[in-house]
Amino acid sequence: MYRTHNLGELNIKNIGQNVELSGWVQKIRNLGAMIFIDLRDEDGITQVVINDENLKQQAKDITTESCIHISGKVVERSNKNTKIPTGEIEVITEKIEILGRCKNILPFEINTDQEVREDLRLEYRFLDLRCEKLHNNILLRSEILKTLRNKMDELGFAEIQTPILANSSPEGARDFLVPSRLHPGEFYALPQAPQQFKQLLMVSGFNKYYQIAPCFRDEDPRADRAPGEFYQLDFEMAFSTQEDVFEVLENVIPYTFKKFTNWKVDEGPFLRIPYKEAMEKYGIDKPDLRNPLIIQDVTKVFENSEFNAFKNKTIKAIVVENGAEQGRKFFDRMTDFAVEEAGAKGLAWVKYEKDGSVTGGISKFITDEIKTKLIEDYNVKPNSSIFFIADELHMAQKIAGLVRIELGNRLDLLEKNAYRFCFIVDFPMYELSDEGKIDFSHNPFSMPQGGLESLQNMNPLDILAYQYDVVCNGYEMASGAVRNHNPEIMLKAFEIAGYKEEDIKERFGALYNAFQYGTPPHAGAAPGVDRMVMLIADSQNIREVIAFPKNKKARDVLMNAPSKVFDEQLKDVHIKIANVVNRDGK
Repeated sequence: MYRTHNLGELNIKNIGQNVELSGWVQKIRNLGAMIFIDLRDEDGITQVVINDENLKQQAKDITTESCIHISGKVVERSNKNTKIPTGEIEVITEKIEILGRCKNILPFEINTDQEVREDLRLEYRFLDLRCEKLHNNILLRSEILKTLRNKMDELGFAEIQTPILANSSPEGARDFLVPSRLHPGEFYALPQAPQQFKQLLMVSGFNKYYQIAPCFRDEDPRADRAPGEFYQLDFEMAFSTQEDVFEVLENVIPYTFKKFTNWKVDEGPFLRIPYKEAMEKYGIDKPDLRNPLIIQDVTKVFENSEFNAFKNKTIKAIVVENGAEQGRKFFDRMTDFAVEEAGAKGLAWVKYEKDGSVTGGISKFITDEIKTKLIEDYNVKPNSSIFFIADELHMAQKIAGLVRIELGNRLDLLEKNAYRFCFIVDFPMYELSDEGKIDFSHNPFSMPQGGLESLQNMNPLDILAYQYDVVCNGYEMASGAVRNHNPEIMLKAFEIAGYKEEDIKERFGALYNAFQYGTPPHAGAAPGVDRMVMLIADSQNIREVIAFPKNKKARDVLMNAPSKVFDEQLKDVHIKIANVVNRDGK
């Protein structure tokens, strides 16, 4: 028996008991007459005392982070430590065994505030995961997954696994391809999402499906996006509408957040913001509603202005109450941010002082007429500052959105300890690609609003889709849609994006064929598990809630992946590339 108790559960009631304990040595204090060891496991820390001369000699070989086992008796501590649950007791060691010795020199210290280069932490992730905060993040993730499963079971969903080796399909990112040994020159693709499979399950007569699904996308990493792979709570419902999906999301998400946080949590119904309105008011389709700043369009106010930088441009304004109190350096730094980080050509601004005067920045172009319009139509109050962004529409929205976020952060305007949810709805069905081609803007399997008639008679760029996102505190946390279950509508929708019927049959043959056999209307969504855990853990980096993440360059520095493979392995899958190595190193 390696332990009779976990290290965090011993207390004053255990005094006099003989115990077996195992764990890692967090700290050693050799005072000569006795040695104190802080012994740690997943449950907590217990102080162990060694005062026997033979055991003290044995303890000289113990290093921090070694794994040891001790037998001893629980006694009351003379100098109690109120900072830990076991601080009233200690264990007098009667026997000690080193289970796993640790090297004398660690690559970095465990459970300290020491700054450590992230790649070093990832290379020694097995040590990094011993750190209390990170370790607890992974345990929190486990509890959240249990909660999600229990809640979906309670709501009547059946958990069904879908294949990992699938076919390539255009779902917004590059596929990871897997060559086939049995079928030379052909490839599987790792699924970007279980999209087609979950729709096929609806055709198969399943009422409600879900799974904690692994998804694979060859995307560049970000602080809030893990490269390569991520997990989502994928669910789909037959005979359902957008409202049915919203009801599930408004049930599951607040329930889960409230269980694991004491922050304020929005409950349903969530605020619904059309995509177009989100871009106008927030400059982004994932607005942080904790930020009180709103973007306003002031193009008409300046239509007769003499300021050349505003002529023939869309002009957005952000009014900051009490912003006039900031010094010139603040405005200069915001201008630097707009130019260097947001891609602006400049950032115009003025102060509306307490005495009603307009000063600083472009104040000489603020005529009495413009000043009156700003006060009356845009609620500009004394002691405010106004930031102006001028560009073509979409660029002006984007820059204003980034400036709004930066102002909220620099001025500490965000509401504290709160999770604010909203639905972004009415996404455009199509958008123009960088090459000027009409392409799907969101999910190619979504139902267009207005059905076939809108596809036949409307400008594609004006067509809206039954697509929606859930946004929390500036992060896209879930995405979903009412699915296009009608093969005729499906053909037309893909035709507008440049696909022929032969393309659809080749790339989505199973789904297209299934739709000929009595398909129910269906809809669903997929909250991102990693991002949900990141938000609940109040972490700014998604890698802090994943046990074995890849680094900023999408490399696994622990397992050395990706890596070169042997020529024999490539021959098995009928691939030949340059600069491969044989097993003999040649």
